[in-house]
Amino acid sequence: MDVTNLAVQATTGNRDAFISLVKHFEESLYRMAKSILGKDEDVADALQETILKAYQSIHGLREPKFFKTWIFRILINQCNTILAGRSRTVVYSEAQEPSSPSKDYDNVDLREAVDRLDEQQRIVILLHYFEDLPIRQIASVLNISESAVKMRLSRARDTLMQNFKTLDEGKMNYGTI
Repeated sequence: MDVTNLAVQATTGNRDAFISLVKHFEESLYRMAKSILGKDEDVADALQETILKAYQSIHGLREPKFFKTWIFRILINQCNTILAGRSRTVVYSEAQEPSSPSKDYDNVDLREAVDRLDEQQRIVILLHYFEDLPIRQIASVLNISESAVKMRLSRARDTLMQNFKTLDEGKMNYGTI
């Protein structure tokens, strides 16, 4: 699929091209929103608002080759809006008890370990390694410097390595990546 060509068509008003773009990135957008928000109903709201906002402002996309970066920025901003609007109270049954890191990672796969990172680290890992965005585009999506992206990536990798350091060789499941 030629994303740039479809994005050019979408900016000129081609609705089918826009729909094709959204379908192409749908799974990636879902995974990112799920990683940030957690709750399925919030994820659905974020995706719906992201697609609506993207459709309404597609004509303003200056660089069609950066459609993926652009739509991820919209999604992350929408997720942050939803997070800011959430109630500050947590129902006791939803609160998770802290557990022993060495026990947590004995039988966990890498994707679950990434999901356990703090939000800033998790987002840069997902965008860089799972969505193949270069550091420059991640900086643009998150509206931070490239050095900040590099620092977050480094810290996230260090955290992941620490968490897996206690594992015996061969127990980690790499199958879901």
